[in-house]
Order: sequence, then C-alpha cells, then structure tokens
Amino acid sequence: MLELNWKPLRSCMTAGLIAAAAVSTLVPVAPAWAQSRTLPDFTDLVEQVGPSVVNIRTLEKVKASASGSADEQMLEFFRRFGIPVPPNMPRAPRPDRSPQPDEDQPRGVGSGFILTADGFVMTNAHVVEGADEVIVTLTDKREFKAKIIGADKRSDVAVVKIEATGLPAVKIGDINRLKVGEWVMAIGSPFGLENTVTAGIVSAKQRDTGDYLPFIQTDVAINPGNSGGPLINMRGEVVGINSQIYSRSGGFQGISFSIPIDEAARVSDQLRSTGKVTRGRIGVQIDQVTKEVAESIGLGKAQGALVRGVESGAPAEKAGIEAGDIIIKFDGKPIEKSSDLPRMVGNVKPGTKAVVTVFRRGASKDLSVTIGEVEPEKPARKASGQEPKPPVAGPAQAIGLVVSEVPDAQKKELKIKGGVKVDTADAAAARAGLKEGDVIVAIANSEITSVKEFEAALAKIDKSKPINVLFRRGEWAQYALIRPSR
Repeated sequence: MLELNWKPLRSCMTAGLIAAAAVSTLVPVAPAWAQSRTLPDFTDLVEQVGPSVVNIRTLEKVKASASGSADEQMLEFFRRFGIPVPPNMPRAPRPDRSPQPDEDQPRGVGSGFILTADGFVMTNAHVVEGADEVIVTLTDKREFKAKIIGADKRSDVAVVKIEATGLPAVKIGDINRLKVGEWVMAIGSPFGLENTVTAGIVSAKQRDTGDYLPFIQTDVAINPGNSGGPLINMRGEVVGINSQIYSRSGGFQGISFSIPIDEAARVSDQLRSTGKVTRGRIGVQIDQVTKEVAESIGLGKAQGALVRGVESGAPAEKAGIEAGDIIIKFDGKPIEKSSDLPRMVGNVKPGTKAVVTVFRRGASKDLSVTIGEVEPEKPARKASGQEPKPPVAGPAQAIGLVVSEVPDAQKKELKIKGGVKVDTADAAAARAGLKEGDVIVAIANSEITSVKEFEAALAKIDKSKPINVLFRRGEWAQYALIRPSR
C-alpha cells in the first residue's frame, strides 16, 4: 500500500516539474521598453551638479536682550518636533557668556546655486530677507561674503553676488519638457546639513499657491534649509527653485513646491540688470468664476477672471472695463482660471498695449488697454452716502429683499448709473450672501437703474430657477445666486 501511494506521488512530482518546465517556456517576454525602466541612479547627477550648489548663511546684528530669547524659542521648536538641532545653530547661551550689543548672530541657513561662472548665485528672497550679512559656502569649503543684488518678494527669488571666477554654473532646463511623474532630485542644506541629496517625482505642474507663480509640486523631501536650492531633472538641468512645503508639523510631509525656473530666470534677469522687478498691471480686483455663475449668465463653462472692482484712474477703467465683467482672454490667450490673469499681465512691460476680451451681460467684447506698472494696492474706501429713502416693498420680498433707491452721492462714488440699495436681506437673499448696504446693479444679465426696473425685471424671472445677481459691496463687485425655491 505504501509502495503504491509513493509511486503516484513521485509520478505527480515528476509530472509537475515537467508541466512547470513547459509553462515556463510559454511565459511572454517583457517588451524592451518595460525592461529598460529601472530605478534611476543619481550618482552621476550629484557629481555633475553638486559643485554648483551652495550653502547660504545669514547674519544679523542683534541686541543682547533679544538674542537669547529668539534662540531659546527656536531650540524649543526643534525639541518639540524631534528635529535634530542644526550644527550651525547656536545652543542656549551659556551662563558665563552673554552676547554683546550689536553682535553678529546667526539668523538662518538656506541653499542656492551658481548661475554664472563669475559669481552670480540664485536663491529664495526669504532666505536673505532682513540679513545684515550673507555668507556663501561652496562645496570645496571656500567661503565668500555675498552682496545682495536684488530680491523679489512676490516671486520669492533673489540674486546675490560673490567675488569669484571660474565657478561651475548650472544648466537651465526647459520647463515645457518637464512631465508629471518624471524623476527629479534636490540638493541643499536641510537643517544646516550641507550637500544633502533627496529625490522623488513631479507630482503636479501649474499648482496655484501664489499670485504670480504656478508652482511645481513634487514629493522630493524638502525641509527648512533646502530653500533656494535647485530642483534638477535627469538630464542634470535645473527646472525649479525649492521654495515651500505643505506641513502641519514644520517638517516634510510629502508635498513640496518649487518655483519654475523659467519664471525665476525672468525675475533674475531683471534683478541683475536693474536690481528690481517691474511688472505690468491693469488695476482690477478679481475673483474665481464658479460653474453655477458661469451657467447662469450664459458663459457656459467656468473660466476667466471675475472683475470685482476697478481702481479709479487705472488702465482698466480707462479701457472701459467694468466691475462685473469677466475677463476671458488677454492678448488672445484664454484665461482658464483667475490666477492666470495677474501672471499674464505681470509679464508684460508697462506701457505696452494689449487687448482684453470681456464677457458682459451675455456677449463678448474686445477692449484695448495700456499696461501700467505695479504699485502698492490702494485700500478700499467705504461708500459714504445720504440717509436712505424709505424702503420700497414689492416682489423683492418674495426672495427676502427690501430695496431702495441708491443715493446720488453713492452712485457718484461707486461710478455707477443706477441700481438698488439693499436695506434688508433675509431668507433666500441672505443665504446667497447679500447683506444690508449692498448695491444690486444687474439681475439675470439685465442692468437696472432704479427700484422700478428691479421690480419689473424680477417679476418676469422664473423663480423656480437660481437668479443671478450682480452687486457692489463698496468698491468690490460680485455675483450671487439666489435660490427662491430652497
């Protein structure tokens, strides 16, 4: 019996081996492109680009009373989050030594990279902001005092200069060739640890986190001290400047942001030639266009930039742009989201003429505008008016509104022809965001100049559907969707 049982077992094992051998010969061979995709080796890139990356230390003159307190707070931050104390950061002051007045104290540590062989170095503006002295250390341990050529807070780009020649400059990459999913590498000084290399992939492009910059998002490990260092592609080219991280703890959490090198290069060119950055402006305050608003006014898809306000005397006002317009094109280029507009306008030289396409009450219109120069924003003024006339009741009450005529003084200040003033906003109107004091200038794409016109327009509207209302709040214009049936 045992003998009979063993034979089938041996036969099954043999058959199994034969079958396995047969199957193994039928396994399809992976295509050549799949076989070639292996994990990247960054060693050559480090040797190639590493010498072009610098460490940047900043110093500031501080009073003895302020120094110890700041150091202790920073040390407490590192202790709380379990972060190693940077080697360049002073520990708590010793009892036998107190800093002397106006003594140079370490302020921060950052990174940068060599732009030109004669000593121009690019970094972040926030790395050198407020510094009394900037020290640049090369990978060969040479140290130089650097002169700040210029810094631009809006883009967070700065250029400093060291007196040296024959330096290894970086290669600048083409941002248009950068693809999501592509491998990239960063070199910098996180927490003061010089020449630290980290790597990852491009997570997204055109990530909006700022007024003028569509950031590159990566999962490359970036920490305090990496700021200003280069983001490098597999061809050894710089494609970005590491600038920001998303973090709830102060440390890396898998989301990092870099300034695209093409944007940074434009800024650095101006900084090197004039020491400052000149940007175009047209003088409008803008907001996003929601899908619901776009559909309700006949725009179709959510696109463009909603003009909430137009500055008095600004290029936009002279060109005829009005609050409530939606700018859908600038110089023929479509505006997909509101943040596209300041970048497009900002890149145009002041004094240049451009064509702005606006969508106004159901139709598109081309307007010619002469680009102005960026200046500090003017604070919004509060509308000053007379005592309002007694409110007029009517169909508006069905949607929670009590309105009255707009005083002439307020019309003049807001530069509007008419409209109605909201005296009470309740129920559906309040849910839509309308408040007492708002001035409604259009309803359902129809401009209104009086309470009578407002009531007549409202009476004709199908109140089972959302009603789009364009209103002014001080100098700001905004759309609201009132849903009576809610």
